[in-house]
Formats: sequence, C-alpha cells, structure tokens
Amino acid sequence: MELRASRHVSKAVLLGMDGFYDQAGLLNRQHTDFLVSNDYVFKAVRAYPDIFLAGPSINPQREDAIDEVHRCADAGAVLIKVLPNAQHFNPADEKYRPFYRTLAQRRLPFLSHVGYEFSLIGKDQSLGDPCRLRLALEEGVTVIAAHACSYGLMLYEKFLPTLRELCTRYPHFYADISALTQPHRLKMLLHLRRHPELHSRLLFGTDYPLSVFHLAAWGRVGFHALARMIRTKNRFDRQVEVCKGLNLGFRSLGDLLRLRGSYR
Repeated sequence: MELRASRHVSKAVLLGMDGFYDQAGLLNRQHTDFLVSNDYVFKAVRAYPDIFLAGPSINPQREDAIDEVHRCADAGAVLIKVLPNAQHFNPADEKYRPFYRTLAQRRLPFLSHVGYEFSLIGKDQSLGDPCRLRLALEEGVTVIAAHACSYGLMLYEKFLPTLRELCTRYPHFYADISALTQPHRLKMLLHLRRHPELHSRLLFGTDYPLSVFHLAAWGRVGFHALARMIRTKNRFDRQVEVCKGLNLGFRSLGDLLRLRGSYR
C-alpha cells in the first residue's frame, strides 16, 4: 500500500461523501452523483486503525444532521467533510447555526471544499466561496478550507485576499494544501510560498489518489532538488518534497487535533 510505503506520512484521513438532501432533509439519490457512507468510512478505519482516521461527511441539510454529528463524534471521527457545490447547500445559511454549534461542542473540525468542483457534476459553483464559511467560524468551529482557498481556475486566484483576511481574523481558521500541485491550482501554491506568515495555518494534504505534479518547481529549485522530486514516485512523499522544496511551510492535521484536544 502506498501509504504504508510513505517516508513522511504515517496516517491519512479517510473521507466520506454525503449526498444531496431535499428541503425536507431526505436523501435524494437521483441528484446525488457520488456517495460514500459514514458507516463505510468507520468500517474501513476499524479494519486499518494503524493508517486511517475517520473523516465522515454530513450535509447539514439532512434531517438528522445534528444526531449524525453526535454519532460520528462518539464513533471517533476526527473531522467532518463537506463539498457544498455537489451537495447543494449554502454553508452561510443561518438555519445551519445549530449544526455548527454542535460541531464546536464536539470539537470536530469542519473541512469544506473551496473553489470550483471538477470531479463531480457542477452545481452552484458560488457555494465554494470561502466567505460562506464565516458562519461556522462565528459559532466557534475549527474550519479547514480545502485546497488553501484556491479558486481552481488556472491563473486566477481571487480568494487569496479572503484567505489572508480569514487567517488574520479567526485563530481557528486553517487551510489544507491538498491538490495545490495540480496545474489548475498551482498558482495559489506559488502565491503562498511568498506569504510565510500564513504557513502556520496550512495543513498537509494531497487529494489522493490524484497525481502530484512537480511542474511548479521547474526553474524555482535547484537541479538536485528537482531530480529528487522526479524520482519520488510515492504521491504522499512527492507532495511533501514539492511543497517543502518551494519553501511552503505546513503542519500536520495531527498537530491541529492535539492542539484542539480532540486527538491523542
């Protein structure tokens, strides 16, 4: 297994993917493109507890969202993952305040996709705006913005000022570096290497099983460093090599969980 072979990464969060829920809070399978149940996530983590952590997904629109938060917390979840663009919900909707309060109470970080979504069928792409995460932050939730708030449209990174402002205003706001080596997000990687004041808010991530590219390093690192990146086939390790080679600092999720008192 690639994760076991990694020199830098010992554990990974296995993410669920909740579906689309109608106004009554019921699952609509016809409008759900991709579904990975929380039960499946927990089953896999129980089978491989030495390498996996549970990252279930809860669409706050579901009728039992708060009960599901408690169930997942009791089962050992380390965070809750959402993808608003595909799950058809607005993270800034006031009706989700009780959901966010429950996340804060249970000390469960809220990992949300940011920017455009390409893998699943496009819905309302504006739901990927990181400004919509303010409501959760106001309720005291530890928020992790995926892909370092990258917009995901090649050279246009309009969310960089938002990322900087959220980091300044909210001490419990973080962003992960997943997929930043992908061609359509590497512009954010190049921006962030020039902002070391933000590096303490960046968490490691890969967006596995997607490929990890070393394109951003060409012409920006020495020959030996580039050769090492090219020789590194393990995707977890290559993500580390490319980002560190570009002087992008980051922390591990384990650091954050220990800081928040939700992980040993």
